[in-house]
Amino acid sequence: MGIVAGLDSSPDFTRIVVCDTDTGAVLRQGYAPHPVEGRPSDVDPQAWLLSLGEAAGGGLLEGVQAIGVSAQQNALVPLDAQGATVRPAMTGGDKRAQVAAADLVDALGGREAWAQAVGCVPQAGQPVTKLRWLARAEPENAARTAVLLQAHDWLVWQLLGRPARRTTDRGGASGTGYWSAATGGYRPDLVELALGHHAMLPEVIGPSDAAGTTPEGLLISAGTGETMAAAFGLGIGVGDAVVSLGASGSVMAVHPEPLLDNTGMITSLADATGMHLPVVTTLNAVRALRGTAELLGLPDLESLSDLAMKSTPGAHGLVLLPYLEGERTPNLPHTAGTLAGLRRESMKPEHLARAAFEGMLCGLGDALDVLRGRGVEVRRIFLLGAAAELPAVQAAAPSLFGAQVVVPQPADYAAIGAARQAAWALGVSQGTLDPRTPPPWQGAAAQVLEPGEELAVGQAVRQQYVSVREQTHPGAFRS
Repeated sequence: MGIVAGLDSSPDFTRIVVCDTDTGAVLRQGYAPHPVEGRPSDVDPQAWLLSLGEAAGGGLLEGVQAIGVSAQQNALVPLDAQGATVRPAMTGGDKRAQVAAADLVDALGGREAWAQAVGCVPQAGQPVTKLRWLARAEPENAARTAVLLQAHDWLVWQLLGRPARRTTDRGGASGTGYWSAATGGYRPDLVELALGHHAMLPEVIGPSDAAGTTPEGLLISAGTGETMAAAFGLGIGVGDAVVSLGASGSVMAVHPEPLLDNTGMITSLADATGMHLPVVTTLNAVRALRGTAELLGLPDLESLSDLAMKSTPGAHGLVLLPYLEGERTPNLPHTAGTLAGLRRESMKPEHLARAAFEGMLCGLGDALDVLRGRGVEVRRIFLLGAAAELPAVQAAAPSLFGAQVVVPQPADYAAIGAARQAAWALGVSQGTLDPRTPPPWQGAAAQVLEPGEELAVGQAVRQQYVSVREQTHPGAFRS
């Protein structure tokens, strides 16, 4: 038996799990908030190190042989030629870069050109778009920028003592907007297009490779983005999809090949195992539930769920298209939500509550269908997020999605995935694991929900939703 650690540096905190290398059992855990207020767009990366040190206090890492790092995706850390940060890291979905995203799309010749080049269309949060903003808004800082890292790259580099060699992994690289999961290579010309000049990029190493060894002898694995780490921690494989319920929503699935999508609805990412992780995002998920709860004067989502359970599937004919912030899937950035099917008998609070849950899930069902339409196999769906625990979600999701739904027990799956990566790299270095096969850790403990007898009813509800969507936005998925 060996011991490894996985750390997850999110926008707000650091979590560390220490795990058994053979089984993946969590032996101990650490936590510390980042020493910053709120969730600013600009963060001094040193805050991540301070949080890491606090989370690892009290001998948490005693006996650990290897560490894996997961961190927030799309956090751009620009360095000068000496390795100092040029400016604070640019994190999150930086709205400052929205104009820069549109500018880049036009500069390369449109959405299709970007999809063919790197498997995704520039969005405000991506590093390539932040580079364009930097070149326009802070030209002096842009001129000083010589090296580009992301959050997990920077943390790995720091743990290793800032060596001359800087590394990243396929998963992290695939979200930059200047690395292609299809070709497995960088597009330096896109860095120059965005930044205005060449910059050094980290070496992309394999999923089971080690980034190096610390001065204390700890092996550090490649690291990856939090989405890829969470998928690895959950243990998903081909045939599995993950539906994440946040304010916005996302659907991702493991696929053996990269997907190029000229519409830009699919972001073609790489996963942490050597496979691919196509992702489809919706702008409206739990925010539609919160808006409905506020409209009905309810204090929380639990109350909204209780009310929705007093209605029946189909909400007495009410259909909500939850496009409250516009929508990305389908691409309708300037539209608004729609409430259809109003009749005297349907104008009751419980039916509106039910329609909100069904509308949110049907919108995510549209995202699932985008992947299914490109040949992605979906037999089982993992449902993540606090809203996944709500009875109204669990009652409707299996029949609306048309598949088995798995609700994992709450855990920091990104940190667990980072630990699993560390165990893999350690085993390869010791000659006990195949570099092509991850350690066979037990999957997440979960509640399993089957469509059962409600499948036909759910699919009828879904068809009614699609009918309203097509009447309101004809051809939206053909654009």
